[in-house]
Amino acid sequence: MPSLTRSEATRRATLIDVTSMEVDLDLDQGPDTFGSTTTIRFTCREPGAATFLDLRPHELASLTLNGEPIGPEELVDGRVELAGLAADNTVVAATTMRYSRDGQGLHRAVDPADGEHYVYGHLFLDAAPTVFACFDQPDLKAPYAVSVTAPEGWQVLGNGGATQVRPGRWELARTQPLATYFVTVCAGPYASVRTEHDGIPLGLHARASLREPLERQAPQMLEVTRACFDHYHGLFGVRYPFGEYHQVFVPEFNAGAMENPGCVTFRDTMVFRGAAARDEVLTRSNTIAHEMAHMWFGDLVTMRWWDDLWLNESFAEYMAHRTCVAATEFTEGWVDSTVARKMWGYAAERTPSTHPVAGGAALDTQAALQDFDGISYAKGAATLRQLIAHIGDDAFIEGVSAYLREHAFGNGTLADFLGFMERASGLDLGGWSRAWLLTAGLDVIAADQESGVVTRRAPAAHPADRPHTLDVAGFTGRREVFRVPVTALGDTTDCAELKAAPPAHIVVPNASDLTWATVALDSDTLAAVPRGLADIPDPQARAVLWAALVDGVCLATVDPRLVVETFGAAWPAEDNESVLNRVATAVLGRVIQTFLPPDEQDGAKAVVAKAAQELLSRSVPGSTTALLAARFLARSSADEGLLRDWAGRQHLPAGLEGDSDFRWLVVRNLAGRGLVDAEDIEAVRRDDDTLAGRLGALGARAALPGAEAKEWAWHELTTNRERSNYELNALAGGFWSEDDLDVLRGFVPRYFAEVPPLSAWVGADALGRVATLAFPARVVERATADASAAALAADGVLTPAVRRSIVDADSELREALRSRQRFDVTAA
Repeated sequence: MPSLTRSEATRRATLIDVTSMEVDLDLDQGPDTFGSTTTIRFTCREPGAATFLDLRPHELASLTLNGEPIGPEELVDGRVELAGLAADNTVVAATTMRYSRDGQGLHRAVDPADGEHYVYGHLFLDAAPTVFACFDQPDLKAPYAVSVTAPEGWQVLGNGGATQVRPGRWELARTQPLATYFVTVCAGPYASVRTEHDGIPLGLHARASLREPLERQAPQMLEVTRACFDHYHGLFGVRYPFGEYHQVFVPEFNAGAMENPGCVTFRDTMVFRGAAARDEVLTRSNTIAHEMAHMWFGDLVTMRWWDDLWLNESFAEYMAHRTCVAATEFTEGWVDSTVARKMWGYAAERTPSTHPVAGGAALDTQAALQDFDGISYAKGAATLRQLIAHIGDDAFIEGVSAYLREHAFGNGTLADFLGFMERASGLDLGGWSRAWLLTAGLDVIAADQESGVVTRRAPAAHPADRPHTLDVAGFTGRREVFRVPVTALGDTTDCAELKAAPPAHIVVPNASDLTWATVALDSDTLAAVPRGLADIPDPQARAVLWAALVDGVCLATVDPRLVVETFGAAWPAEDNESVLNRVATAVLGRVIQTFLPPDEQDGAKAVVAKAAQELLSRSVPGSTTALLAARFLARSSADEGLLRDWAGRQHLPAGLEGDSDFRWLVVRNLAGRGLVDAEDIEAVRRDDDTLAGRLGALGARAALPGAEAKEWAWHELTTNRERSNYELNALAGGFWSEDDLDVLRGFVPRYFAEVPPLSAWVGADALGRVATLAFPARVVERATADASAAALAADGVLTPAVRRSIVDADSELREALRSRQRFDVTAA
């Protein structure tokens, strides 16, 4: 199917306006297909001209333009030419559509816990034509009137408030103008919690089998929802405009969440069926705040084309952290941003696929999809913090409010937004925008206390003169020795206050994490960090240090052994759960697995296990800190007796009795060590025959060592077309845990030959994730890099999503190779 190009979208938007959309869906036709009838009314500025309709049906029953039939043979590659347009036009399309299994379009899942079926729409980024006929681009917004036929006993939810007019028949209230990719319908026997706040009907919904945890966790989620509404109303001066507000937790969801106006969808793993750590509840709360911010940034005002994606995501990312800190109990939200979001964004900046925050090429929709990454989210949010430092918060909020009011229910661009910022601040932002928004890359910031000089080094490939507002802090033991503000306007900035400050053992540039930059630590600080990091009283500065250490490993400026040593000494004393969770994940999942040579990995995992045991021993039993310690002990321990006891639900830490998700962590570790077999895993699966249980079993089976086990997993991954997006992720995520590289090497060429063809039945959004998880990152050898380079050099073989995944994974592989070479580790 051709991908809509920017030039095509511009021409179509110049020619037509869509005045109304009527969509009638019949979800009562069985588990494979559904009926879809669409009536589109639109005007044309050039009567007699032609345009095209987007439509990708399973079967096309009929299609008319202004009452005249159009034959099915006119449907070519998902497009139908509409010729001889009148000033006012009506298209009617009657189709049969197919449900998806990859999380795109109208996805249908079966809950094995009770056999119930669930349907939800995820039309991002260009999946709307698989659900209804449309003009699928973000600047052709229209009001929607949706009707749904569903099996009796199902509940229907959508962008407009839903009313059951007779058994099995639902009508949804006509919406405000929406972009096509925001339209959704969720249907099934959902469990619900409903209430109202400030005149807005609220609903939380999840699968019936999750009713108990949904109802138990609903008070906290609703508290955050209310706080966010109040905060945004006060901040923007613009009321929420989309009627009811439903938050639906759906199965097998590709993203974290999707900001459909009035009906936000979330992955249902956010309804925790077992114990949850504070940082997980923080993440869910941040996601609630993020998606609600989109009601204004993205939904009320939508970017005109995907090159201004940042007007959606960067704002929602920034506002979510700001709102969590200001309006909820999660005052540590910016610390979480450092370790959960900015480390993700810094990794994206290091790859060849780095791009500007705004103004990227995005020549077509598939190219635009590749820009939904840590740059558009985390870097964009950090850039907004720098903008506020530059113009002041009052001017920023004044400009934002004016922008939202002026462009309500329409579209905006970078130029529009900057115009409002300039009027509010009285400043010319052209140079600032070129440096921060329109140029890729991140600077390296370092501080020398002895000379009092702060240095800024821009990347050679993306030179820019970015001004930075930051601070530098110094620590000795448990005492903060100094903290000085710095405005770095050039490559070197003399700071007399820094030079005059008392000497400190550990010096942390950007200690409050105010800017976007790689932090380079001086040699004295690196020497002091292993024993001194735990004593630093400021969790934000500790988070910045951890990010600097991990970045240093990736840049081959910090020995990965230093990070493992620091982990063993500092991690058990950490009290911020975001730092605990994200740092341990990075150390176990990347630093040990790829940067250390194979003969050192077991010893490093033992350091992690010892640290986890120490943290577990000192934590209050049943606390969320104890939960995190137990999880990482379950993942890293080589103690067979302990693992077998926990798998058998014996001698479990307090609070984990009956926690099936924790049990799967243990079983996965046992499987990777060859201490259980497929029958043992199946027995555990029978005891937890749920969606999560089946995924846990697939991941554990894929982790089993040996050629036969790997062949089974690879066959399921690459040939079984019945596997859902989540099942593919589970298989790919478990596959490379094998320690025997002789077994794994044979699958390196098979990855490049057999994973890209999955695009024949797996959508781009889902396949990008599968291709990343399935990449042979464990085989850190020159031959792997050569195979990757050959695949990338082949013309026309890789889809944009798979290419982006390979480019980024290959970049990480080469980081590991450079690190091993730099620190005297021989890479094959």
